[in-house]
Amino acid sequence: MIDFACKKFNLNEIIKCSLGLSKADYKLFSFLLYQHSEMTTNEISLQIGLDRTTIQKSVKKLVEKGVVLRLQENLSKGGYIYKYRIKEKEILKNKIIKILRFWSEKAEEEIRHW
Repeated sequence: MIDFACKKFNLNEIIKCSLGLSKADYKLFSFLLYQHSEMTTNEISLQIGLDRTTIQKSVKKLVEKGVVLRLQENLSKGGYIYKYRIKEKEILKNKIIKILRFWSEKAEEEIRHW
């Protein structure tokens, strides 16, 4: 918990807010954080109990935000499937810290011009 003047923030809220994630996006993000292999949207859906279309929307958003990797696996009989995995935790930490620093600098700038 981080106590900031009039409000307390927990780490999950900070991560969710800094990355602009919905509840479903954050559930997927948290799930992928502890997986050790790539997974398809069907596999993810079965494991976390969210509808496949919800998973597809969230995984797309997480890929666009640069926190999840989309990997193409070619099938032996032709075609392909996509599998997903989260980026390394250190990369995610650095990304979130950069966002927090930017917020802090903007807040300080606003206060100075107040």
